[in-house]
Order: sequence, then structure tokens, then C-alpha cells
Amino acid sequence: MNSFYGVMGSFGCRFYHPNLPTAITGTGQKLLKGSKDFLAEQGYEVIYGDTDSLFVKLKEGEGEHAEDNGKRIADDLNKYWLGKIQNEYGLKSYLEIEFEKYYRKFILTPARGSESGAKKRYAGLLSANGKETIEFVGMEFVRSDWTRLAKEFQVELYNRIFNNEEIENWLREIVRKVKAGEFDDKLVYRKRLRKDVDEYTKNVPQHVKAARMLPESTGTVYYVITKRGPIPVELKHTDIDYDHYIEKQLKPIADSVLILLGESFDSIVQSDQLSFF
Repeated sequence: MNSFYGVMGSFGCRFYHPNLPTAITGTGQKLLKGSKDFLAEQGYEVIYGDTDSLFVKLKEGEGEHAEDNGKRIADDLNKYWLGKIQNEYGLKSYLEIEFEKYYRKFILTPARGSESGAKKRYAGLLSANGKETIEFVGMEFVRSDWTRLAKEFQVELYNRIFNNEEIENWLREIVRKVKAGEFDDKLVYRKRLRKDVDEYTKNVPQHVKAARMLPESTGTVYYVITKRGPIPVELKHTDIDYDHYIEKQLKPIADSVLILLGESFDSIVQSDQLSFF
């Protein structure tokens, strides 16, 4: 259905019609809401809904056979829609809802500045073949414009939360090491130039400012933030602005999940600083 949306909503398609994209999204929303209502009647809680998927919380004890129960729930939904569409429209349903994966643990982070969950921004603990891995969707870990420090920090933070491990002392130690310069090799930003540096005239981005310091600059720019601003890695940059990395790389990642635990980055880090007085 999503692929039809892109085609039918394109002016270059011979089947284009302005009402088709709206009809497709409306149908998708109706299917998701109807599925959610059906599952609620069966005693299941839908904790999150995406464009074309639902995240369903299994009942107590069903996690031991999660894949079998997931497939059963999908089969029940297909039977439900088969009967509903036949009874209401006299048509055969070709809809097929599939079980995709099972997260043993799941974190839906709130949108920045909000307490409600953000769309397509979550992390789940996947179990497969006796191994567990964390899958990130819509988070800093999967974005190319965040530093290696931020990505590794996020993985370890979520790993500790999923496994109920200690966080506060570990977080303070990370901040200490950043300030001590122990992670300098992980502080590099990289971002691609979309056009010639001279074509950026309004709101010049950080990577463009760095690129303008080089004799030639094309493709991807690698730079760090110093007390003088962005500096390309090719030039001397011994005055790294560590506060920038703490405030702009570590703090947003930490706060997005710590709020769910009733904590905050500042409360943990500052409590360590106050302990000296």
C-alpha cells in the first residue's frame, strides 16, 4: 500500500489522481485503528502504531513462545478482516498482516520537549539464536551526522538500561573522560556538502564554515567543534570545546530515556560536582 501511495501521488504517473493518496492513507489508518480495536477486545494492548505496523504487548507468559504467539495474533487479524470485508462490502480480502519480530524489551522515547512518544523513534531488544541485540530506529545511532562518541554512548546506555545495570557512576565517568580528552578521536562530525560552499549565503551550517577554511572542499567534510567554532580535522584543533559535546551529544541522548526513569542528565552529573562541597 505504501508503494501505491508513492506512485499514485506522483504527477508523472498515468494513474495519478489527487484523491488517491488521501484514500490510501485513510484506508491504512482505518485498518490500523480497526486492528487495534480488535486486539483490545482480545485483551491485548497496542503500545505503538507506525505507518504500516502495530506494536502489541503480549500477555503474561506469552513471551516464552513469542514467535508462535505473534504468528497466531497475525493470523487472527487476517481472519477478522477477511470476515469483516466480506460482510460489509461483499468482497474478498487480499490483505495480509504478518508477524515481523519480537522485542523482549522495548523503549519508546518521548519527543524532545514532550512526555509523549515520538514517531519512529524507539529501541528494542531483539532475541534470536540465543543472542540479544539492540535495534535502534530513528535515533542518533543510525544517523550519520552524529559523532562516534554519541553513537557508542547511546548503545552502552541502552544496554545498561535493558539489563538493569548501574548508570549514574558510569555516566559521570563518561563525562570525566570527555573533559580529560580521552575520547578526542570520537568527536569528529562528518557531513556532506550539498552544493558549493560559496552558494551557502543564509544560515551557514557548521560543516560549511569548516569547509571554507580548506583550500579545496568537496564531498564530505570532517570537523570538530572548538572554542573558536568548527574546525576541519586537517587543521590544528587542540582547543576542543568539550562542553559542546557534553551538552549537544551526550545530554540529549541521555535525557530522552532518563526521563522515563525519573532522572535527568543534569541531576546525575551535577550531583557529582556538588559532592565536592
